[in-house]
Amino acid sequence: MLLERFYDEDLAQASYFIGCQAENTAVVVDARRDITEYLDLADHHGMKIVAVTETHIHADYLSGTRELAAATGAKIYLSGEGGEDWQYGFDGERMYDRDTIKIGNITIEARHTPGHTPEHLSFLITDGAFADTPGYMLSGDFVFSGDLGRPDLLDEAAGGVDTRFGGAKDIFRSLKEVFLELPDHVQVYPAHGAGSACGKALGALPSTTVGYERNYAWWAPYLKNNDEQGFVDELLEGQPDAHAYFGRMKRQNKIGPAVLGYPLTPLPEVDHAELATRIEKGEAIVVDTRHHTEVHQGTVQGSVNVPGIEKAATYGSWVYDPETDTADLIVLAKDSAEAEDYRHHFMRVGIDEMTGYITDFEGLPTMTPQVLAQADLEGFERDMLLDLRNKTEHADGHIPGSHQLSGGRVLWNLDELPEPGESTIVTYCQSGVRNSVAGSALRRKGYDIHELEGSYLGYVDHQNAK
Repeated sequence: MLLERFYDEDLAQASYFIGCQAENTAVVVDARRDITEYLDLADHHGMKIVAVTETHIHADYLSGTRELAAATGAKIYLSGEGGEDWQYGFDGERMYDRDTIKIGNITIEARHTPGHTPEHLSFLITDGAFADTPGYMLSGDFVFSGDLGRPDLLDEAAGGVDTRFGGAKDIFRSLKEVFLELPDHVQVYPAHGAGSACGKALGALPSTTVGYERNYAWWAPYLKNNDEQGFVDELLEGQPDAHAYFGRMKRQNKIGPAVLGYPLTPLPEVDHAELATRIEKGEAIVVDTRHHTEVHQGTVQGSVNVPGIEKAATYGSWVYDPETDTADLIVLAKDSAEAEDYRHHFMRVGIDEMTGYITDFEGLPTMTPQVLAQADLEGFERDMLLDLRNKTEHADGHIPGSHQLSGGRVLWNLDELPEPGESTIVTYCQSGVRNSVAGSALRRKGYDIHELEGSYLGYVDHQNAK
């Protein structure tokens, strides 16, 4: 058996390629939308991808299940659990508890493990060439290394009302009736790692075991003592802010993401004179990919800041909403290969509007973002001091008088801000990166934004120096 993990550091998301060498066939679980790596691996091993499936309707990234099926002819398998409200809107064979996918010697058994979402499946994998019982579990957003999937995400990002309590109880039952019934040696491969907003304390380890979690996870004593209420209380306490784009991902993944078709047409380098005209008309937006300290020296008028490829999907989803914004995105890149990397990251969160790239700003209309020095903060007249960090960071320490609204939610909660064009807002985050990202998005909406130089860490240093 071949079991290969594909990990996206940007979104802290894992997908899995399971192949049978005896039959040279493979299944992909929880595929992301840029599918080249799965195709390349299959080609490398001389395998054909015959099935694609996913653990649940994802909220943090756009699923590549339909894209991969269209490219390979693979059969789609989808959860049929969860009730009428949690049925997929596109074709695929429905899977229920204990249904199986078989390729050669390998059996993939679905187990219904609700809690994170009502339709959630985990997959038990048996390598029939060596054993007749499962040795591996793809746990999706059910069990992570050292943590559990959050049950409040439907409330936070998908319009649910108090679903968190029932979800937490469902996770308790899923642990009791499915996970803890497995032998200790079963290796567990989750769909996310450290940095994901799908849990509050995810470990960085790529895998764990049933036995390790049974003995050392924070939740283990609650299960041992059958303390459901204590478990619910601790699970729900301190969950991080959910990015606002999660709601859009949930809707798109349920209906069925658009299929782009592979291979993609290469991105062209854009003529600067034509681009300048389109910027003035509001038809195009430059994605400035430089560090915020460079952006502060001057950038393109109306641009958004997505500083570097490492978090391009995350920050791209903060500054651009494809449901309301129709302008084309033109990325600043050193060459076509780097531009394609940015496109792939954007595709992972359903941003398909990137149409070209530039390598410099020559001839384009420019502006200089306003930056406020720490020494000038106290006497500066403003209508709001906006903390763009997460609520937990704000609770640990903040500038007095600041209003907290995390950068990943700000464009979707403008009703919490003063009216644009009639007010001045001073913004800060921890070090300045998120401040520049969210600040660029707010400027496009007409807000008078002054980014606090050095952000909160600079504020602390300034106060200590007094």
